[in-house]
Amino acid sequence: MQYIYSAMVLYSAGKEITEDAITAILTAAGVEVDAAKVKALVASLEGVDIKEAIANASVAAPAAAAAAPAAAAEAPKEDKKAEAEEEKVSEDEAAAGLSALFG
Repeated sequence: MQYIYSAMVLYSAGKEITEDAITAILTAAGVEVDAAKVKALVASLEGVDIKEAIANASVAAPAAAAAAPAAAAEAPKEDKKAEAEEEKVSEDEAAAGLSALFG
């Protein structure tokens, strides 16, 4: 997130978002800079209208939050025992998946 925040600081200050500028901000903040991440961020922001992206993100977030209660109201009430059993199975499956990561 620090990489994105540094790009936002540059944008807010009206500065060009470059690898050197992002690296300077991160270094000043005491962050160990990964040059590959900086390069990827700058490349991904090429041609992006940040003002438009922020406006679209601001509009989309409240709409998604407003839709959630309606979906919850439509969901049928399940038996709590069946729901608890389903959660246990899901937790067991998740634990099995995580164990594959660690050998």
